[in-house]
Amino acid sequence: MVEVVVADHICMLGEGPVWDDEHQSICWIDILKGQIHEFRVRDSSLKTININQLIGSIAIREDDHFLAGLKSGLGTINRDTGEINIFSSPESHLAENRFNDGKCDPAGRFWVGSMSHLEKPDEGSVYVLEADQSVTQKITNTTISNGMAWSPDEQTFYFIDTPTSQVMAYDYDKKSGEITNPESVITIPLEDGYPDGMTIDEEGMLWIAHWNGWQVSRWNPKTGEKLLKIPLPVANVTSCTFGGEELNDLYITTARKDIPEAELLKQPLAGALFVWRNCGYKGIPMVKYKN
Repeated sequence: MVEVVVADHICMLGEGPVWDDEHQSICWIDILKGQIHEFRVRDSSLKTININQLIGSIAIREDDHFLAGLKSGLGTINRDTGEINIFSSPESHLAENRFNDGKCDPAGRFWVGSMSHLEKPDEGSVYVLEADQSVTQKITNTTISNGMAWSPDEQTFYFIDTPTSQVMAYDYDKKSGEITNPESVITIPLEDGYPDGMTIDEEGMLWIAHWNGWQVSRWNPKTGEKLLKIPLPVANVTSCTFGGEELNDLYITTARKDIPEAELLKQPLAGALFVWRNCGYKGIPMVKYKN
């Protein structure tokens, strides 16, 4: 069981971990508290930026500042001052919606999913933000957009809409950003909870966080086989990513949301950021948003 806690901080809904190789830091968010956290490994320092609105995901731009999917739209966040600049609101007509999980593809585009804050079925979509800040809708009728990953050969896009308990694979064209031929490649058993955030290793195996599942798991998307289970001491495991100098440390975000007070006494670390150091597997370097 992984019980190494990275920082002395507990999130209500920890999510969206991003490894910044340049600064040797792990960045993650608290969706409900509207915060971005950054822990710098070299000096064990923790910095928090208060956004004061719901935040669903972050990426790092080429200029070193943050790009974020927020309640109010897509925008940049100054890493030094916390200043927010919203430049696109593709769902401004949907008052109940917010942005959720997002990630940069191999070409440096930002893919981000929306969802109803009330988790109403089929109210969300997946969008792609290009370098010129134009936005294109890619997937419609989603409920809770979560895990995203691209295969090491940059030919396949993997995506999770959590309530479906499926991982979908799409043919992906790096040059155009087009996705085609959706196919279900992994089904998560209900007794394992619901699939949430996701990352991929250099062997092309998918690592999935399980909401109400007490684990992160490793899967072969070619066969649909579960290869490994990593138990966590908390129920709501939300996402994971590889970090460290050799990209062989697995960082794992978790949440306290939806856990009754009595149950939290048994899960005091719910909401913590965990790390499995020297896990024996290696990730793929993070791609920055090409602004």
